[in-house]
Amino acid sequence: MAYGILASEWERLPLWLPIGMGAGILLYFSLQHEPGLSALWWAAALILGAVVLVPRRPLSAWALGMAGMVALGFGVAGWQTQRLPPIIDLPSKAVVVEGVVEAVDPLPEGVRVTLARPRLSTDGPDLPRNLRIRLRKKDPLTPVPGDHLRVRALVREPAPPAFPGAWDFQRGAYFQGLGGSGFAIGAAERLGEPLPASPFVRLRGVIGAQVSAEIAGGAGAVSMALLTGSQSAIPEADMAAMRDSGLAHLLSVSGLHIAIVMGLSFGAVRFLLALVPWLALRCDGKAVAAPGSLVVGLGYVLLTGSQVPMLRSFAMAALVTLGILLGRRALSLRALALAAVAVLLMQPDAVTGPSFQMSFAAVMVLIAGSEWTGPFMARWRAHKEWWRKPVLMLLGLTLTSILAGLATTPYGLHHFGRLQIYGVVANALAIPLTSVLVMPAGMLALALMPFGLEGLALAPMGWGVEGILWVARTVAGWPGAALSATPIPPWGLGLISLGMLWLCLWQRPWRLLGLPMMLVGSLSAAWMTPPDILVSADARLIAFRTAHGVYLQRGSGASSLVRESWLRNWAEEEVVPVPLQGRTEDGTLDCTPAACRFQPRPNSAAALLLRAEKTRAKEAAPPIQASAHCGEAAVLLSPEPIRGRCRGAAEVDRFTVWRSGSHAIWLEANGPRIISDRDWRGRRPWVPPPPRAPWEQAAGQ
Repeated sequence: MAYGILASEWERLPLWLPIGMGAGILLYFSLQHEPGLSALWWAAALILGAVVLVPRRPLSAWALGMAGMVALGFGVAGWQTQRLPPIIDLPSKAVVVEGVVEAVDPLPEGVRVTLARPRLSTDGPDLPRNLRIRLRKKDPLTPVPGDHLRVRALVREPAPPAFPGAWDFQRGAYFQGLGGSGFAIGAAERLGEPLPASPFVRLRGVIGAQVSAEIAGGAGAVSMALLTGSQSAIPEADMAAMRDSGLAHLLSVSGLHIAIVMGLSFGAVRFLLALVPWLALRCDGKAVAAPGSLVVGLGYVLLTGSQVPMLRSFAMAALVTLGILLGRRALSLRALALAAVAVLLMQPDAVTGPSFQMSFAAVMVLIAGSEWTGPFMARWRAHKEWWRKPVLMLLGLTLTSILAGLATTPYGLHHFGRLQIYGVVANALAIPLTSVLVMPAGMLALALMPFGLEGLALAPMGWGVEGILWVARTVAGWPGAALSATPIPPWGLGLISLGMLWLCLWQRPWRLLGLPMMLVGSLSAAWMTPPDILVSADARLIAFRTAHGVYLQRGSGASSLVRESWLRNWAEEEVVPVPLQGRTEDGTLDCTPAACRFQPRPNSAAALLLRAEKTRAKEAAPPIQASAHCGEAAVLLSPEPIRGRCRGAAEVDRFTVWRSGSHAIWLEANGPRIISDRDWRGRRPWVPPPPRAPWEQAAGQ
């Protein structure tokens, strides 16, 4: 029976090949050790075998091809990882950094530069990875790409995950070629003449400067993001409003933007051809306009930094253009599948990020929705009443917002732990404004820029962006506009994705089996038990989760980003400080100046937070001794080093997290379960090796 069903879906089987490739990439990133590259040889053999089998046993060939694509994804991810330079070890103290400015990102206050081929001293070697440094707010220097800069700065390696299983910033930086970031503590100095920079990098800087000069405030920053792809200058308040209203996707240059750009270019070329009757009668307008719009689209992709949604959209546009030139119609889902393969070959790590996942999910659901509703729309258009066209446009816009919102919600929940309740309303108002006014005016401004007339178009673009921001602020201010929700675990997101693919890619009634898959995946967070305790990688944050909220022990210099990540993971909005003394109302924490005993449930194991004694200024506190607390709890915690050990009790202190990163602790009835970040990620090229104390280094020499 299964054979017959698959045979009836023969035209849809190739659509699953990119899914196999993505599964192979995810398998690679889930490992805790670095595999070899033998998977590439297996991929070649399996795919060749599938090609040979196609004429005789097509379904067996498809199964073999799926296995080959899994191996190809696995192998390509490993090959891309091994070809990148290793991570670098940066000094803990301030250092003089020299390098060539590769990119300049304006910030709400000041600028940030990315330095290529940086050195940590005048005579030091070139580092294999870039450094990103935020210049001082009032630095008089205005850097441009190609400048050779020298600046004294504090630089640090990329931050580790906020907790075991959280988003891996170090992996993201590894594939971006970034070695670290920091901030200047002195004025920047330009050395010599600037080197030639990439034409698109220079153009991005010129456009950003012109937009900032013509459009003030947050509207100017958003306009710059739409035209250059840089969001760094957007004020946090505006960014929060866009997020909470469900409009943040408008800030990430994506398929919507390139579709508008290429659509405008296509229409403009055809219009210009129509103005010349001799050409209009002898040229196929579509055949001329399609390549022209493709060239404009490619320029826009390069100008905005070749982001994942842009690469996907441009790959699809290239296939559609090829279909137009050959007189054939491109199959939309097949175009999406080929675009996915192209992106995964170029950026295999993208499959782990929200941009790739949300972009492809939204487009796939919209294409499938268009297929399902196509017959109804055709029957509706067959009638000639004047009012049907505007109703159809309104219905299409609403349906598009609903489908795209439903498709991207699970991924937003997994990565960000937020639900935008009124996103459909906000998008129904903001997307037409973007399509009709903002992007056309922006494209006209780019065309007028060489003549110095860009202000004529940037003014209406700014009005349109102000309208979008007004929508964002208004909707974000509605009651319950953005709600915290427990993030969907990885296996639940995988089940939702499989159900969505099952529903959209198949044609037969068995595609409805995707609905229960998506339902189970959506409820998966209910079957997960969040950790009872989280300890940050520097032990400056220690949080205790209870049924009534989160209690936080916070030290000086603790990271606010880590704190926010913990709250999102626990679907909490606020924290309560751990009391200095006394018992909390829910009875889970019982504190004295020296220690706090934590027991989240009556039948669970207990943990003990040990505190250093309060001392006078410049007076060292005595070391924390474990022996005084043996037998009191199953886990001993401390933001400072603990001296000694207790039989049968685990310890998580400053030294523990220094070696193994952040820790998650579950206090179960049969004892504690402890997972460190190093346990979770294992030994991968983007994971720094375990640090060694000075006496250990001396012993190893």
